[in-house]
Amino acid sequence: MTEKKIIGSVIDCPLCIDLDGTLLRSDLLYESLLLLFTKNPLYLFLLPFWLLKGKAAFKREIATRVEVTANTLPYDMRILELLRTTSQRPRVLCTASDALLVQPIADHLGLFESVMASDGCSNLAGRHKAEKLVERFGERGFDYVGNSDVDLQVWKHAATGLVVGSDALAEKAGLLTQVRAHWPTTARGGLYRLRTWVKAMRIYQWAKNLLVFVPLLAAHRVLEPEALVQATVAFLAFGLCASGVYLLNDLLDLSSDRQHSRKCKRPFAAGDLPVLQGLFAAVVLTVVSFILAAWCGWKFALVLLGYWLLTVSYSLHLKRLVMIDVILLAALYTVRIIAGAAAIGAPLSFWLLSFSMFIFLSLALLKRYTELHAAQAAGKGGASGRGYDTMDLPLIESLGAAAGYIGVLVLALYINSPESLTLYHQPKLLWLLCPMLLYWVSHMWMVAHRGGMHDDPIVFAASDKASLVVICLCAIAVVLAT
Repeated sequence: MTEKKIIGSVIDCPLCIDLDGTLLRSDLLYESLLLLFTKNPLYLFLLPFWLLKGKAAFKREIATRVEVTANTLPYDMRILELLRTTSQRPRVLCTASDALLVQPIADHLGLFESVMASDGCSNLAGRHKAEKLVERFGERGFDYVGNSDVDLQVWKHAATGLVVGSDALAEKAGLLTQVRAHWPTTARGGLYRLRTWVKAMRIYQWAKNLLVFVPLLAAHRVLEPEALVQATVAFLAFGLCASGVYLLNDLLDLSSDRQHSRKCKRPFAAGDLPVLQGLFAAVVLTVVSFILAAWCGWKFALVLLGYWLLTVSYSLHLKRLVMIDVILLAALYTVRIIAGAAAIGAPLSFWLLSFSMFIFLSLALLKRYTELHAAQAAGKGGASGRGYDTMDLPLIESLGAAAGYIGVLVLALYINSPESLTLYHQPKLLWLLCPMLLYWVSHMWMVAHRGGMHDDPIVFAASDKASLVVICLCAIAVVLAT
């Protein structure tokens, strides 16, 4: 539906604007809850006791413990334009969010003459908001901008209404007051929303879960139907679990993502998807992944649980700890290989685990190096939400390249081991892998050093011609050796 033009209004009639879902393309309560959980997960156990005090007290308890970065919040540009073009009349920010969080937003925007918000005693929503507005401005003495069914109780007393939401909501509001403007929540249809969810779930990152198939290939069991099915189900389970964690990570990382040049466009950071729906989707994806994991056996399910616990710990706190974060990232890649072995009942290879740990440590350091390099180019002292400083760039570069070369050394030692002689008819052909991988590690770090690396090296490698050529040549060498 096209936006309705704003028709005439009384100049001295106050313009009262809701915050959550109206001026803000998000919900301050859910965002503050996520900030609280990020600050200390143990607060989760206090929430029920705070809620017993009432909604207003509940919001105040949270607001006293968190700070919202007002300048990075996803504002609706249409409402900001409305505020800027109505400076000749009183403008009031009227919201059920707590005043401690709302006032900094009003101060940052500088577009409101006054603020009405929940104060720890009164929850300014629905009927209570309507009563306060009528008490202050009189019956039909104000215009109101809102976005949900609860706002119908306010529109019933407003001179005119401005609606941010669906056609159905605008029609309901029109039965109570004159609707002089209607902005649809989004101008895009269901296909766009589906693509947005796919983007949020980062389906493209499922390529990393192909590591689950590595034990199947290494054990030369790819032609066994049962093992192939087990590995495929394990791949799906890991993909769904990873997507659930990606959603949770994005929700917990909203503040730092909004300060990043690229991550600020992620669906939740940009306000394209509701925070509450993201939390629900994260839970559903995780539950389904563990149902699939149970089908693969308890050993695989246990490994997947360990992966989930590690990733959640990483999202909550460990990603802020220098060096621990990159070691954990490398371990998460290696866990995928361990999971693949558990799914098909194959023994773990010391050589495979050693190689993967070093090569993935190199990629994890490459990821941090790229983030810091981008921060330095933007004139910042470090990457937001991380414990590194731009002065660490030379050290990270040397450590990352060294880790990659050690990974190739482990491969060289494996080629000359008894295990290699047992599995391969022509193990000497595997020596071709070493120079190719040495080139690839050097190539990746050279690209990063010159500022051309994507902040996710795996994503870069999947579209980089040199990387794809190396992968194909390595695959040919392995097949010939077999």
